[in-house]
Amino acid sequence: MKKIALLSPLALFLFACQTQTKKEPIAVNYPTTAKADTIDTYFGTEVKDPYRWLEDDRSPETEAWVKTQNRTTFGYLEQIPFRNDLKNRLEKLWNYEKITAPFEEGNYTYFYKNDGLQNQYVVYRKKGEGEAEVFLDPNTFSEDGTTSLAGLSFTKDGTMAAYLISEGGSDWRKAIVIDTETKEIKGDTLVDIKFSGLSWRGNEGFYYSSYDKPKGSELSAKTDQHKVYFHKLGTSQDQDELVFGGRPDEKHRYIGASVTEDQNYLVLSAATSTSGNKLFIQNLKDPNALLIPVVEDTESDNTIIENVGSKLFIVTDRNAPNTKIVTVDAENPAPEHWVDFIAETENVLTPNTGGGYFFAEYMVDALSKILQYDYNGKLIREVKLPGLGSASGFGGKKEDKEFYFYFTNYIIPGSSYKYNVETGEYQSYWKPEIDFNPEEYESNQIFYESKDGTKIPMMITHKKGIELNGKNPTILYAYGGFNISITPSFSIVNSIWMEQGGIYAVPNIRGGGEYGKKWHDAGTKMQKQNVFDDFIAAGEYLIANKYTSSDYLAIRGGSNGGLLVGATMTQRPDLMKVALPAVGVLDMLRYHTFTAGAGWAYDYGTSEDSKEMFDYLKGYSPVHNVKAGVAYPATLITTGDHDDRVVPAHSFKFAAELQEKQEGKNPTLIRIETNAGHGAGTPVSKTIEQYADIFGFTLHNMGFKELPNQAVLKEFKE
Repeated sequence: MKKIALLSPLALFLFACQTQTKKEPIAVNYPTTAKADTIDTYFGTEVKDPYRWLEDDRSPETEAWVKTQNRTTFGYLEQIPFRNDLKNRLEKLWNYEKITAPFEEGNYTYFYKNDGLQNQYVVYRKKGEGEAEVFLDPNTFSEDGTTSLAGLSFTKDGTMAAYLISEGGSDWRKAIVIDTETKEIKGDTLVDIKFSGLSWRGNEGFYYSSYDKPKGSELSAKTDQHKVYFHKLGTSQDQDELVFGGRPDEKHRYIGASVTEDQNYLVLSAATSTSGNKLFIQNLKDPNALLIPVVEDTESDNTIIENVGSKLFIVTDRNAPNTKIVTVDAENPAPEHWVDFIAETENVLTPNTGGGYFFAEYMVDALSKILQYDYNGKLIREVKLPGLGSASGFGGKKEDKEFYFYFTNYIIPGSSYKYNVETGEYQSYWKPEIDFNPEEYESNQIFYESKDGTKIPMMITHKKGIELNGKNPTILYAYGGFNISITPSFSIVNSIWMEQGGIYAVPNIRGGGEYGKKWHDAGTKMQKQNVFDDFIAAGEYLIANKYTSSDYLAIRGGSNGGLLVGATMTQRPDLMKVALPAVGVLDMLRYHTFTAGAGWAYDYGTSEDSKEMFDYLKGYSPVHNVKAGVAYPATLITTGDHDDRVVPAHSFKFAAELQEKQEGKNPTLIRIETNAGHGAGTPVSKTIEQYADIFGFTLHNMGFKELPNQAVLKEFKE
């Protein structure tokens, strides 16, 4: 690819001052975004990239642009009359105690708790029947709550722990070692850890993964050679042993290392993209043992879930698109020696282990079904769940006699249950005391046809008794990528929307993992348009069946879902009234040049692969398909200035294109959260403010001058 930079953006940078009027609708004077004559050539085709300069997240010009855009956006949002009402209601509903299921490490029982509006969950522990005490309080890590706990790993005997912290939402982590008895920090803080867990080998130390710190910006520069290290306690990080990833033949974008529960094996996974991985093992009981390949290609996803001595249990989709479990001896572990343990079925399998059993979670039309097996592969029972929805947490240590699982759906707040592995009986452990009555709502699954006739499931959730008159404010949300399944779960945020008479609709579109590898692959590379067609068809179904109409439909998605929203609104701007792309992948010609973006090529392909792939990507890339003179829906783009997974330049460039070319009065704004990343670890206070703005913007642009359900608001104020 040839690049031509004809004029520096530094010489072009000018801004117009933002002004607002008090007229309805709220008027916006957008900042003028400077344009540079940057041109890329792909397979003989020149592509202009006038806002390339916004990719430099460290430049004073980009910083000034961010500040000016935020002034414009917040100047608009501040004029929405019910914005503060939404914020106050969110705070009220969010303010309830939240407790996770407990887990035992050494002599203590640990659990996470949030009193209500704390920015971060606090880790508590207690010994026996004693009083609970604070073990780690991430709210003390920083004054503004933007430093979060990103991982916690204990030694097998529970006497030591290592935890990861994230600052400002970044994917770069620091690791801190602590003596669990005294809570005293041991040794130096490890730095520059990324896309990594922490896995202990005895009490000697732990394995972790990282990249060499990139030259240039750590938030946007490309990182593509992951390395696994072993950190020995009592030594400095520069003495850490490089285990894998240092040689050219070991170069992979994602490498993870973990130690089996019995401490006998190191398991190492190496991948070049987000789908498919090589698999290696090393006998830790033999000091001379080398890494042995189990799978030497990246044609399938493979993980070792359990071992009994040298017998390995491997979860794989190799020749099994819906996933199965196989067994093999560690001395001769190649795929030709694998034997089926739990065979593939028509439903997607996600297994776990605990209490001496295997728990096979199957997705049946995106709903959970749990089967319990013994170590001989004998079916013990189907676990009768509390209802139709999503179950998780079926697993624990091998010696556990009881563990805890979690159940939720779109109208049942997540609750935890204590499960007896021998009897299959369970009892309620914790249910939230929240100002939400599930009896007033309903959630139904329907199936609709996409453009090519494929049947797609969709969950539609709303208050009981709504009138199907085409006037219900509706949010259509989806993801559609990376083999990720969207299963039913309760959300405080969505409950506020439905409380106001809104409908929340979630189709399980192609590209996800709801129906296995074939479903995922049907939404990748040259078939990516299927994802957009499925989403568009969902909107058309809602309109045709009078749930809503184009004047009351909003589309929302984040990350890959942000791409979904960007592509849908540029292909069918008439379909919706509001578009809400969050932290989206929006420049499909250059996404692979930032941070770990090249690892997404399995789903997207890249503009450098071939002329056909370039043409296909350019055909739907949101940044490259904003056209002058088109009336796009009211758009609120959201991103974080520290997002180093999907860099904010995607959102910056898309906003600049929309603001330049938008026809009509629908606002096209960008809300840039400062000192925030891709979403994980975001403080509760910031989350509440963000959703008050998103819902306020949405309802205002649907024509509401006050909140639709004033009765709830009046009751709340009283």
